Amino acid sequence: MTELKRILLAEDNPNDIELTLAALEEHHLANEVVVTHDGAEALDYLYRRGRYAMRRNGNPAVILLDLKMPKLDGLEVLRKLKSDPEFKSIPVVMLTSSREEKDLVESYKLGVNAYVVKPVDFQQFIDAVKQLGVFWALINEPPPGSVQKMN
Repeated sequence: MTELKRILLAEDNPNDIELTLAALEEHHLANEVVVTHDGAEALDYLYRRGRYAMRRNGNPAVILLDLKMPKLDGLEVLRKLKSDPEFKSIPVVMLTSSREEKDLVESYKLGVNAYVVKPVDFQQFIDAVKQLGVFWALINEPPPGSVQKMN
């Protein structure tokens, strides 16, 4: 059986958080989904700062990153992650409602692995999250040592 991995969800919209968690849980795609509510909190989690200073070791298998968030937006978080050798190899999926070409172009320039526009329809949203979870958390093979096994 494939080992389930951790997913980091950086999202400020409570409805999108609830839908994403429900989709991942319904399809048993992660044994842990860590939710952060803004870009600064996502970086605190990854760098083990503040309230996350004592979290378990190991990086998530994938980061689902909203583009428009308070404090630090998704592009700033992405810029920081992809410039840091410790996090550069973690797949990042921009999961956003933005269809703006400049956001899409900038995301790929900064090294995003995928850019997914959130569907408005409930079932389409659930299906999109399921597909993301299956691919990035189960099928994709990360570089050796980039995702540590969980206890």
